[in-house]
Amino acid sequence: MTREAAVSVTSELSPWAGRILRLPGVYGPQADSSLLAAAMGREGVGAGMDVLDVCTGSGALALHAARLGARVTAVDISRRAVASARLNASLARLPVRVLRGDLLSVVPDRSFDVLVSNPPYVPSASARLPRRGARRAWDAGVDGRALVDRICDAAPGALRPGGMLLMVHSGFSGPEETVGRLVRAGLSASVSERVAIPFGPVMRGRLPWLRERGVVPAGADREELVIIRARKD
Repeated sequence: MTREAAVSVTSELSPWAGRILRLPGVYGPQADSSLLAAAMGREGVGAGMDVLDVCTGSGALALHAARLGARVTAVDISRRAVASARLNASLARLPVRVLRGDLLSVVPDRSFDVLVSNPPYVPSASARLPRRGARRAWDAGVDGRALVDRICDAAPGALRPGGMLLMVHSGFSGPEETVGRLVRAGLSASVSERVAIPFGPVMRGRLPWLRERGVVPAGADREELVIIRARKD
C-alpha cells in the first residue's frame, strides 16, 4: 500500500491580487504587499515595461504587474513559493515567468525597467537565515537587513537607464540606511511613503526581544512600513 503525504493549500481573496493559492510556509499578500501594489500603480508600472519581482512569495505582486500590462519575471529561492507563484499565474492565465534562485543571481544578464521587492525584513535573534519553514519568509538577521542590503547592492546593475526600484520594508529595519546605501550605489533614492499599522503576529511574538534591544520603544503598539523608491539616472 502506498502512502501519499497531503499538503494543504491556503486560498485567499485579495481586492487587488484576486484569488491567491499558497503552499504552507509561503508568504501571502498582507499590508506590506498592498502598500507596494498601490505604489506600483502610482508610479505608472504598466504596458511595455519589463518588471522583475524579487522574493515573489505567492506571486501576488508579479500578477498585479502583469495585470497592469507589464512583462514580468518573478524570482524566489523557496521551492514552495515558486510552485505557488507558478500555480497562481496559471490559474489567472497571466504570462508571468517564475524562476527559482537566490535574489538577482538567477537573471545575471538581464536588465529591467522596474524592480519590485517585498523581501524578508523582520529582525531575528539569529544572524543565520532559516533554510526552510515559514520563518524563511520573514527572518532577515539581527538587524532585518540581510536581504535588503543585497538587493540594494544588486539593483543598479539590474536596472536600465531611467529604471526604478520599489521596495517595501519595516521602519524598524533602517529606512535611512537603505536610502543611503542606494545613493552610494549610484541611484537617486528616498522614502516615498510611510504607513503605520498594528503589530502583526510575528512582531508581537518578538516584542520582548525587540524592546530589550532597543529596536521597539516601550509602549509602542504599531509598526511603520516604508516604500523605498530609487531611480537610475
